[in-house]
Amino acid sequence: MTSPTKEETVFNVENLNLWYGNTHALKNINMDIARNQVTAIIGPSGCGKSTFIKTLNRMVEMVPSVNISGTINYHGQGIFESKYMVEELRTRVGMVFQKPNPFPKSIYENVAYGPRIHGIKKKQDLDAIVEKSLKGAAIWDEVKDRLDENAYGLSGGQQQRICIARCLAIEPDVILMDEPTSALDPISTLKVEELVRELKKDYTIVIVTHNMQQAARISDRTAFFLNGEVIEMSDTDKLFSTPEDKRTEDYITGRFG
Repeated sequence: MTSPTKEETVFNVENLNLWYGNTHALKNINMDIARNQVTAIIGPSGCGKSTFIKTLNRMVEMVPSVNISGTINYHGQGIFESKYMVEELRTRVGMVFQKPNPFPKSIYENVAYGPRIHGIKKKQDLDAIVEKSLKGAAIWDEVKDRLDENAYGLSGGQQQRICIARCLAIEPDVILMDEPTSALDPISTLKVEELVRELKKDYTIVIVTHNMQQAARISDRTAFFLNGEVIEMSDTDKLFSTPEDKRTEDYITGRFG
């Protein structure tokens, strides 16, 4: 009988603090994010969920007056170290936003955009990447005959899957998702959830969600944030069935939030 393999840590976050000006938005965050798992971040509005995932690829630094202390190690290397190239980090750690944000270009050009920036020019190579990425985002069959049409002509749910395909096209290691289904109808939401479950075979996924049922359905581990702190983090089934902290229980049973 083989012994179970030890989980590989992709992100190790230690004593992370973040301020927007004088506002202390993240307070002493400590957590590990494991490879090929879906980690859900839940909590009420304004508790630091989106701020936290935007620190993982340093997008939060685009906001003026941000100050950060603590460390985030990505595969053992500190992402705040001066020698760490932020462009490389954002290639390895892709992001899908709350609202679908396709470019005002064709479906094909949306997906080929990243590979082109990274120097891939041959049409047959781009064709292969576009097809693979659209298949990976479970939307190839819906758009394969419409690749030259503007992505704005697609439904919201389709646009979000195009944005996921655009993220996959640069072959990331991690996919950050900031409430990726909050603007979608229930059927599109289920399609994206099925896709997330499929993608974790090849990617590590961190998803911010307001929807606790969604976290329960698709994540392996869940972290509950409140007022910029991690109150509790554990296996999703455990967190929802037997939370250790009264505040977690009050939140998941709907007493606040």
